[in-house]
Amino acid sequence: MKKISTDKAPAAIGPYSQGVVAGDFLFASGQIAIVPQTGEIVDGGIVEQSEQVMKNVGAILEAAGVSYDAVVKTTCFLADMGDFGTFNEIYGKYFTQKPARGCVAVKTLPKNVLCEVEVIAYLGK
Repeated sequence: MKKISTDKAPAAIGPYSQGVVAGDFLFASGQIAIVPQTGEIVDGGIVEQSEQVMKNVGAILEAAGVSYDAVVKTTCFLADMGDFGTFNEIYGKYFTQKPARGCVAVKTLPKNVLCEVEVIAYLGK
């Protein structure tokens, strides 16, 4: 296994890696709306947070040598399912290949953010 790390995405804030490559797959840890340069949550609501999450996911994919097109599965967590429509619009701009997805509402997310996304990407040729 190989750990993936980049300063273009938030550093892990616990005992985990930004991503791990196992065989032909990247398993990326869930990303929240932290701005990597400041370590702070992006200002704004679900639109701004969703955009930042997607940028963070993209940075980890890039560090592994792939793009959003390599993602085969996402798991999305929302603090409020009322944000689903807005979140889905932003999600769709990035995941144009339409990977498999799970999306659930949860009681609370780290740092009280509004959304979190984790991905599995295929690295094989």
